[in-house]
Amino acid sequence: MTSYADMVRVFGRIGLLSFGGPAAQIALMHKELVEDRPWLTEPQFLRALSFCMLLPGPEAMQLATYSGWRMRGIIGGLLAGGLFVIPGALVIFALAFAYAAYGNLPLVQAAFVGIKATVVIIVIEAILRIARKALRGPPDWAIAMLAFVGLFALNLPFPLIIGGAAVYGALTTRATATAAPTALPWGQSLRVIAIGGLIWVAPLALIQGSEFLTDIWLFFSTLAVVTFGGAYAVLAYMTQVVVVDFGWIDTAQMMDALGLAETTPGPLILVTQFVAFQSGLGAGGPWLAVQAAVLALWVTFVPCFIWIFAGAPLIDWLEGRPRVAGALSAITAAVVGVIANLSLWFAAHLLFADIGSLGRLNLLWPVWGSVDLTALALIALAGVMMPGMQRGLVLTLVVTALAGVAAGMI
Repeated sequence: MTSYADMVRVFGRIGLLSFGGPAAQIALMHKELVEDRPWLTEPQFLRALSFCMLLPGPEAMQLATYSGWRMRGIIGGLLAGGLFVIPGALVIFALAFAYAAYGNLPLVQAAFVGIKATVVIIVIEAILRIARKALRGPPDWAIAMLAFVGLFALNLPFPLIIGGAAVYGALTTRATATAAPTALPWGQSLRVIAIGGLIWVAPLALIQGSEFLTDIWLFFSTLAVVTFGGAYAVLAYMTQVVVVDFGWIDTAQMMDALGLAETTPGPLILVTQFVAFQSGLGAGGPWLAVQAAVLALWVTFVPCFIWIFAGAPLIDWLEGRPRVAGALSAITAAVVGVIANLSLWFAAHLLFADIGSLGRLNLLWPVWGSVDLTALALIALAGVMMPGMQRGLVLTLVVTALAGVAAGMI
């Protein structure tokens, strides 16, 4: 059995190095948990990833939570999921205070350009590795391509992409059960939902009398259950509510929030913490800002643990249900297209200052004259160090971050 000390070491490392959004985070976990050590098998990892894609909330954090649960139960899940979130949350707190004091952090931003450049290489390697293992024939390749085109060219809703893949997989599967069908542990799942729900709403008892904090709880709780497809899928909705409806922050602060969240470890949905902090700062000062940020973290991530601890037994149960397993297999193929789309979006916004659209399909199309040559050079540096010279991730991150700072000082 895996020791807690080993789990702290590995999941702490994952939490500290999980830059670059879900594509890079999933790649990092695959390397750490499947390739570097036999904590999860390839089928277990892919089944879990497909399942997490169906849930609201950050799929990478839920995948980490499931991995910990698989090894050491609920305590292991809390440990793995917590270590995935806590480093980024602490960094966001530090940046939020610095942002409030100074307004911008040019050298930090320059360092994160180098980190993002490394992330591009990590993601490219991840897509190649996962595609080789998840795409086992022409139908899987077709699903991945259709998922990519649906998101990139047609801007279809993420749930529609995943739902369509699931329906296709269920209707066309020829798989047979790989395990004897077992009964669902309904009692255990219902207990988790009941206890987790009470924990989720507990802060309401502490914030009675504060209309602002109650609004924070209600809004970010709602956001936690509608974030299908990750943070990007609900960014427009969040901007509409916090900027236009409530007027807690302005558009420039919202964009800065996203930029800072993109350049810190952990799930991108940590943007909610930064937004809540800035909102509280404007509504009542630093103490209210800290309370709002902690509350946003609580209501954003507690549901993630509930979904996993209540639903994780389903993943093994699926082995005895060929059609459901077929649906998850098709979702896994679609996930390759989803990651490819996220990766292209990330790389384009790193390399180009201006991103436009092309044609009636509203294709993402960069303004070629706005290319950032520094970012391009840093990507090339990361490519030479990792795939070329086989240098480790930590060393590459340090070198590219320092190179980014040096370039920013010129």
